[in-house]
Amino acid sequence: MKTALVIIGIVVVLAALAFAVVGRRDRRRRSSPEDSAAARDAAATQERYAAERHGVQGEVWRHGQMGGG
Repeated sequence: MKTALVIIGIVVVLAALAFAVVGRRDRRRRSSPEDSAAARDAAATQERYAAERHGVQGEVWRHGQMGGG
């Protein structure tokens, strides 16, 4: 019985230690406000380029339909 309690105690301690290590690691991984701002800026730039590319493709298509070229 004593051996079982010791093993259960060791398992509980190891689980608590693993929980603490993962929690600490995840806190370090969280992004800062500057990272969030940079991500928003990058997304806005990407959307702007995509809209410009879409517009250019539409112009090329219309140009082809009109027989110009």
